[in-house]
Amino acid sequence: MSRPAPLERAALDAARAELGAWTVEDGKLHRELRFADFSEAWGFMTRVALVAEQLDHHPEWSNVWATVVIDLVTHDANGITELDVAFARRVDAIASAPPAARPGG
Repeated sequence: MSRPAPLERAALDAARAELGAWTVEDGKLHRELRFADFSEAWGFMTRVALVAEQLDHHPEWSNVWATVVIDLVTHDANGITELDVAFARRVDAIASAPPAARPGG
């Protein structure tokens, strides 16, 4: 399967405007999320991990107690691609789902 090319500046700016909670830091889409506690943060990461497997695209991320930090970049394209933007949209959908709508919630 062919991998996407890095987004041109105008496309990246448009995507960034759509993804309000995301910034571009060090050439990567970046978002920090805070949850009620470690268990909620871990549950979120589990749901995002399933998306990563579906998309065959894996984030750079970390978790410290109730905080999850995510950085997205397509390494083999040397930049942010539509794949990263699609992943960010999926992360946003998971993060914004009410707890009762989340699997196991």
